[in-house]
Amino acid sequence: MSTPFPFTAVVGQDDLRLALLLNAVSPAVGGVLVRGEKGTAKSTAVRALSALLPEVDVVSGCRFSCDPDSPDPGCPDGPHEPGAFASRPARMVELPVGASEDRLVGALDIERALAEGVKAFEPGLLADAHRGILYVDEVNLLHDHLVDLLLDAAAMGASYVEREGVSVRHAARFLLVGTMNPEEGELRPQLLDRFGLTVEVAASREPDQRVEVVRRRLAYDDDPAGFAARWADEEAAVRARIVAARELLPSVRLGDGALRQIAATCAAFEVDGMRADIVMARTATALAAWAGRTEVLAEDVRQAALLALPHRRRRNPFDAPGLDEDKLDETLEEFGGSDGQDGNGDGDDDPDPGPGGGPGGQPEPDDAPQGDGDTAARPEAGEGGEPQPSGGAGEQSPARAAEPFRTKVLSVPGLGEGAAGRRSRARTEHGRTIGARRPRGALTKLHLAATVQAAAPHQRARGRSGPGLVVRRDDLRQASREGREGNLVLFVVDASGSMAARQRMSAVKGAVLSLLLDAYQRRDKVGLVTFRGSAADVALPPTSSVDAAAVRLESLPTGGRTPLAAGLLKSHEVLRVERLRDPARRALVVVVTDGRATGGPEPVALAGRAARLFAAEGTASVVVDCESGPVRLGLAGQLAGELGGTAVTLDELRADSIASLVKDVQGSRRAA
Repeated sequence: MSTPFPFTAVVGQDDLRLALLLNAVSPAVGGVLVRGEKGTAKSTAVRALSALLPEVDVVSGCRFSCDPDSPDPGCPDGPHEPGAFASRPARMVELPVGASEDRLVGALDIERALAEGVKAFEPGLLADAHRGILYVDEVNLLHDHLVDLLLDAAAMGASYVEREGVSVRHAARFLLVGTMNPEEGELRPQLLDRFGLTVEVAASREPDQRVEVVRRRLAYDDDPAGFAARWADEEAAVRARIVAARELLPSVRLGDGALRQIAATCAAFEVDGMRADIVMARTATALAAWAGRTEVLAEDVRQAALLALPHRRRRNPFDAPGLDEDKLDETLEEFGGSDGQDGNGDGDDDPDPGPGGGPGGQPEPDDAPQGDGDTAARPEAGEGGEPQPSGGAGEQSPARAAEPFRTKVLSVPGLGEGAAGRRSRARTEHGRTIGARRPRGALTKLHLAATVQAAAPHQRARGRSGPGLVVRRDDLRQASREGREGNLVLFVVDASGSMAARQRMSAVKGAVLSLLLDAYQRRDKVGLVTFRGSAADVALPPTSSVDAAAVRLESLPTGGRTPLAAGLLKSHEVLRVERLRDPARRALVVVVTDGRATGGPEPVALAGRAARLFAAEGTASVVVDCESGPVRLGLAGQLAGELGGTAVTLDELRADSIASLVKDVQGSRRAA
């Protein structure tokens, strides 16, 4: 077994370490979601936490880690006789993003259940994580059906496995810890709310701290055991402090004044439901116990708000997470003063991840999202160095997007086999049963009627004599199901001088933003290609982070000539690469342009040839015609014909019009 990196050797990241330790003190806090860029010790800190947790007592021989003091009366391995128990370290169980449902919740032997009526159950990861930590790296990439199972287990504290009338239930109470990179997509609101605390992490910009990070990592890689031994005393001290805080926790008093501040803060930030109030109360109590106090102070409430509210406050999907600390301080001051609290407690500053370790002024929640915006505001490669063509419009400041509107579903025709989502019809592991087939590999969804029908003709030959059905493996049938998949929506946006009219560009951005909102809700991947001047740029490669696409769109500058062919060719290349990476995901191309093509030799003919590449491959497309004025050339309509798609004018971009159009475009290809 490899030696984990010591928790106390993690450099910086005070908020992250504090949030994890508070959950170690009080598991009722509800877990931690760690958001941040790659390479910021998210996974390292989480994996190191398990070594600090106290051992747990379990019933000897129980596969479900029942507590000997209060065993689960419904445990599949029960009933348990009092007496024999054993102590073991608390487990940290990792849930892979690509795990199957059976691996998560466990599996029943369907063949034995049908033929013998035996509940032969193999526990899954939820059983292993009971009374421990369930860690999900890249939790935002977890498939929806696994998210649903996690939500059910987290809400009920139990896992249910049901297969064709045979059911097993076992306790599943665990500390849920997830890490994610927001650039790769956001979490569903239901799962987001299940995390008690959230922390934004970012790499330090201080050279000395970065040097220390590298120094410690190299020392650990050279001699993991020796490095861990050098930090053994610090690890033992933190472990002892966790035990002491757990013992003190029942004695901590949460006064009416602190409760009033908690309720006022949650109301001021308009968080939904009451879970935030409860989590803040538990977190503030754990903070006091961690500091060695029996009284919750205003500083505990403030720190609890910074950890428990940023991911719960009411906001639009594309708003950056975070909390207005000035507003927080005003609320605490307005409702403070009761129980002798003045907000100036002793602080109990801690050089390690203590409550006073500086997180109150931590800038990461505001700084991290700004990185995307700053990147988007700068010209991409190929833009900054190019001269403005003579006679072309110079670059203009970005226009703000118009108010977004609701769109209808944009669906791709036929039956796909892409990643699970909520847009187009597809063959999936979950959904409506449409037929049966022989299983390829392990059986996951039994089609009972088809299985019985396959086994029935052979009962006499197999010597059936009792009431049970004699079932062989060749009789088993897998249910074929139809659900929904996510698609790749690639936006190709003309940012040239001919599109630079602010009112027109504002309407265009509003329409694209509306479709991005729809993509966010339907779990699509999105990409953004822009063209202006003399080249096209991939402003955002295909990603699940619709937030990032919205940021790039908002800061999109305009000006220069119209290299339409370059934009189409760049888009074609993006789709080609994406098909190699994810061949099952189908694409929809949305070209936003007035259809003009300028710059270079034979720009119109070259654009036509580029458009016909999409038509030849059967790629579904729609052209949003942004031409305006009394004289219209109809160039966007010609482009749509070359693409094999349909054009819609800018005036028809309202929800019903554009959504219906794309559906019609997809439907028109059904016969092709």
